[in-house]
Amino acid sequence: MSAAAARRRKQLAARQKEKEDAVGARLETLLSESNEEEVAYEALQLAQSQVRKMEHAGDYKGATDLAYSSSLTLLQHGRVSVASQLLQVLAEVLRETRTEATDEWIHRIVELHEAYEKAIGNATGLEINRLQRLERDFLRRCVLWTSDLGKIRFGALTLHQLLGQQCWLLSKLDHSGDSDAEDIENLQCDAVAHMALAEKPGVILEWLKSMPKPTAAQTKMGHTCPPADRDALLTRSLLVFCTVENLRDANTLLRAYISEVEERTMDDLTTSYMNKEDGKAPSHVVFGSMLLRVCEKDQRTGPLFQWLLRSFKRELDMLYKPQIVQSYTTKIGKVYFNIQPPPSMFSMMENMMSMMGGGAGMMNPAMMQAAMGGQM
Repeated sequence: MSAAAARRRKQLAARQKEKEDAVGARLETLLSESNEEEVAYEALQLAQSQVRKMEHAGDYKGATDLAYSSSLTLLQHGRVSVASQLLQVLAEVLRETRTEATDEWIHRIVELHEAYEKAIGNATGLEINRLQRLERDFLRRCVLWTSDLGKIRFGALTLHQLLGQQCWLLSKLDHSGDSDAEDIENLQCDAVAHMALAEKPGVILEWLKSMPKPTAAQTKMGHTCPPADRDALLTRSLLVFCTVENLRDANTLLRAYISEVEERTMDDLTTSYMNKEDGKAPSHVVFGSMLLRVCEKDQRTGPLFQWLLRSFKRELDMLYKPQIVQSYTTKIGKVYFNIQPPPSMFSMMENMMSMMGGGAGMMNPAMMQAAMGGQM
């Protein structure tokens, strides 16, 4: 390269640096004055532009750091709606640049979530529903990012806990008149699933305590209505714990539920489970107890597991989104008993794990006692 060309290249680099410094200074000024909505939107547009430019230039650390710091500043100035758009960009860039999900970044996400909740302040009605949904979507993307690029198999436990809490919060908001409202049952199922992945059985227990007890119609043999929400969420939680091979927390939840929530004794529940004439549907508590005892045995008890599923099939089929429940039980069968799923179930089962998410029949007393192993 000639001396003249070298000088020219140096001059161009210096001008580019001056331009970038000027843009950075402008962004800092806008962010510091972002109390006003119009200024906040201008800051958002400039920040998004700079983040994408840095990403395309290969400055991945600069892009993610700028998205984080700009989002935090906007939230600290109370511009929640504006910041929510930049948070989505942050989540996208973290995955696109394959940024490692380090402890420092997990802490940053928690910090942003806390700032978001504080900034929502006095928002009410449909606006708070919308803002809380956006935050749920951001946390969901962050969980997927930590699952792909973090140290923990299904994603950071801390973020699963935040996501679970966010889903539960959404399920409790007033959705009347909200055309974008989601199914409350779906939100509650997501909440307990993520809290199970967060290894927080105590939180799930407190949620179950707050729910109404089953009605006579919901516990009647051959009932046509879905099981009580409390029973359904308990069973779903136990299935998720078993699916991810966390029998410790599954047992913790079930023991606490029997002690603090269930009004009937285990002897009464067991007797009813075996009694074909008492008119009662099979108990979710007894099913959960048998499931855990069977999973604690060896692969030779696979037939016992299959019998248990058949005996409780009617209740399982009436749970919310039974195809997801089936993917849980299929995974449990494969992990604990080497029961290979049919080809049609492979795709559903793997998708579920990557997102991690005459009826009640004639009960055979001998099979039930074997499943319980005398440990009920």
